Amino acid sequence: MPDTIIIGGGVAGLAAAAALGGTGHTVKVFETRPFLGGRATSYSAPGSDEVIDNCQHILLKCCVNLRDFYTRIGVADQIEFHRKFYFIEPGGRTSTLEAGVLPSPAHFTESFLKGTYLSLADKLSLARGLLALKREYKKRTDLDQITMLEWLREKHQTPRAIERFWRQVLVSAINEELDRMAASHGFQVFWLGFLTNRDSYEMGIPSIPLGELYREAVWKRFPSVTIEARQPVDHLVFENGRVAGVQTATALHHADHYIAAVPFDRIGALLPEIDATPFTHVPITGIHLWFDRPITDLPHATLLDRTIHWMYNKHEGRYVQLVVSASRSLTPMARGEVIALALKELAEFFPLVKEAKLEKAHVVKEVRATFSAAPGLESKRPLTQTKIPNLFLAGDWTRSGWPSTMEGAARSGYKAAEAVTQAAGMPRQFLLPDTA
Repeated sequence: MPDTIIIGGGVAGLAAAAALGGTGHTVKVFETRPFLGGRATSYSAPGSDEVIDNCQHILLKCCVNLRDFYTRIGVADQIEFHRKFYFIEPGGRTSTLEAGVLPSPAHFTESFLKGTYLSLADKLSLARGLLALKREYKKRTDLDQITMLEWLREKHQTPRAIERFWRQVLVSAINEELDRMAASHGFQVFWLGFLTNRDSYEMGIPSIPLGELYREAVWKRFPSVTIEARQPVDHLVFENGRVAGVQTATALHHADHYIAAVPFDRIGALLPEIDATPFTHVPITGIHLWFDRPITDLPHATLLDRTIHWMYNKHEGRYVQLVVSASRSLTPMARGEVIALALKELAEFFPLVKEAKLEKAHVVKEVRATFSAAPGLESKRPLTQTKIPNLFLAGDWTRSGWPSTMEGAARSGYKAAEAVTQAAGMPRQFLLPDTA
């Protein structure tokens, strides 16, 4: 079987490795860091023996390729899916969102009717908006040129419906503010996650640290796949218009085919002709808090009207992780300021915080978490194929058909693996179609 070298051990590179390795291709993955997973991984917190995720990463059941990747590497049973979403208002009043008895796309009707976080006018506005989205999906041609906020205002969505529902869902899903996000991405999230299958919205949360999903043991099922950690690739070597090898600090490595599965800010060192200038980063901040007693028994919750977007109960209500997406306002803040803000806001939703003692805290600012899903960017995302016949691209920033998510990364990895098999004259299909 042909040899393939993959540069980058994030989700995209690993998905390509699993797909190719499962068909007998000899694969070698070069990863700069000592751990796998890229921006979706875990590590020991500085000065502590606690293993923490760099930020809570979740998936929905509509993420069919990411789920397929987890099945391939044998960790699908480590993802716990939740049918209920908890929307909490300041003061603690809680509403739930879950599928009811009606068929899709009306399966949330009961939850919306019972929910207290939206008024009747907000709910009617939201219903009109969702019906408009259903009518215009894949029919309207300007959605990549306007922002999601422009579309919502065009549809006369109430300020509260925008803030407490549309924004709460979309900023978390796409890691960008509504006034900076292409409407096409907002449409995709709601169509695939909320308006198609009854269970597509269900949220999967890994039951183990993210890094353990890609641990060494899972790769034993792929005898033809070798993982080379702590092995940065310095540059590509070209001969006669093809890639002839990759140069590391110790040797020149050869293969038949090559996949560059690196972030957009690193592609220039390998392929200067790829224009990554249209891409900009958006940060995510994860705040880890350990208390001396439980502060909640909810497994997770979305927190309304405040800086914090989500709370995840990591252990018995005593260790919680808070997530702030598109966290530009937190990036310049000192660690102590971020923790103080988090405690202040958390106490508005969970009063037991005021009685609990904070034992330790850790703040993770992922300043390069995702790319900004801005209007006009989609056509500038590079394709899998490059001008070099044996070199292919993968990564959530490539034209995967999804925004910057783990599903987008997995899709790109599968597309690159398909391109390798096509180039090798043994075409295989790995990419699964969306649920809709």
